Amino acid sequence: MSRRSWLRRTAAGFGALAFHDIAHSASNPLAERAAAFPARAKRVIFLFMSGGPSQPDLFDPKDYIARMHGKTISAPVNTNELRVGTDKFLALAAQSAVRPRGQSGMMISDLLPHTARIADEICLLRAMHADNNQHQPAALQFQTGVTAEARPSMGSWISYGLGTENQNLPGFITIHPDSDTRLYGSSFLPAAHQGTKVIIPGGEKDSPIDYLRDIGGDAKVQRARLDFTQRMNRRLLESVRTDARMEGMIESMEIAFRMQTATPELVDLSRETEVTKRLYGIGRPECDKNARACLLARRLSEAGVRFVQVTMGGWDHHGDIRNALPKSCAASDQPCAGLIQDLKSRGLLEDTLVVWSGEFGRTPWSQDLSGTSPIEKHGREHQPESFCTWMAGGGVKPGLTYGATDDFGFKPVSEKVHLHDLHATILHLVGLDHTKLTWRHMGRDFRLTDIFGEVVSKILA
Repeated sequence: MSRRSWLRRTAAGFGALAFHDIAHSASNPLAERAAAFPARAKRVIFLFMSGGPSQPDLFDPKDYIARMHGKTISAPVNTNELRVGTDKFLALAAQSAVRPRGQSGMMISDLLPHTARIADEICLLRAMHADNNQHQPAALQFQTGVTAEARPSMGSWISYGLGTENQNLPGFITIHPDSDTRLYGSSFLPAAHQGTKVIIPGGEKDSPIDYLRDIGGDAKVQRARLDFTQRMNRRLLESVRTDARMEGMIESMEIAFRMQTATPELVDLSRETEVTKRLYGIGRPECDKNARACLLARRLSEAGVRFVQVTMGGWDHHGDIRNALPKSCAASDQPCAGLIQDLKSRGLLEDTLVVWSGEFGRTPWSQDLSGTSPIEKHGREHQPESFCTWMAGGGVKPGLTYGATDDFGFKPVSEKVHLHDLHATILHLVGLDHTKLTWRHMGRDFRLTDIFGEVVSKILA
């Protein structure tokens, strides 16, 4: 069978891509492709708060819980479920005041003063829910749509669907990712769509991307080596005809070579003004690492990377949340808010979708790790039943609070949004139909949302 015949026969497995795009994809997986319909956003920045931020403390306080602080409340959960450390069900009030902010009146904690200033720029989803109460399965579902297996990550799907705007850069870059490579892997999609890992360097001479610098130092010699290797790779590919992974690796080697020229200058934050650095919080010990990551995310997005993810850990507060939560907020609040302000000042926010979320939330009742400590030293358990996510720019309604939970702050009671719905909405905003963005694998068409998901049209601007 000729290569073109194979492409025609498998075109249905690339649901979002036209045939000419598929043909181009075979030789260049990262080629820029047109969206399926007019897109509101050209790119996505995902701010992942790993560990599960406490929505009762930050965005969704409850009067009933505040009144019952320290007292036993009736369990709103199935008592047959195992809820480690929560057998007392002591109500735990918000650790700091949560007040209306901006003209929208969005409820935001005093622990997030910088986020409070951008309240009218963000769309707050207060009735998000997911399917697993353990960190890794929940994080995996948020990133890939499933709680087990190795499936393509959200960034990989968007890179596959749209390609990259800059042929010297990948379509998907992940900054400070989790050690679980499934969270940014491409699985059965071509390897060119997997996330490129970036670590903010500890020293001036450190490279933020593994193997970015050519230790040989001679670009002409390296180009000759690469050309020789690629000729052998393509000769092998012609004999097997349909190896998508090999095609992806061939392109990955090409883009790696191009990145050695383009990327060092791009990741050099010293080129930014002092005003911009201060906006993000660079130089402040409590948030410098995340500030540099967010500023780099803006630079990468501005340069044409379709999907940039920044992971910020430290949100798993099972104990002593009173002292731990302010530290986590201080580490992320100014960098995240600074990113929104910077994007807006540069005219980039309107076509850049920013998403802020953890893998789940925290319970409205306390968790006592020791079983004997005073409530002031308690923390909160995992809660996938409801949590908060906010979005900004890229076609969502600014200043909107969407969704509500019950008096406990436990279950959604209106306008609930499942992770599959969030994924469908993100894809819609970048001009991709989540039902048609597919890849045929093991005899069936796979997609990010599997067989689920609906676009949350009420939050679209």
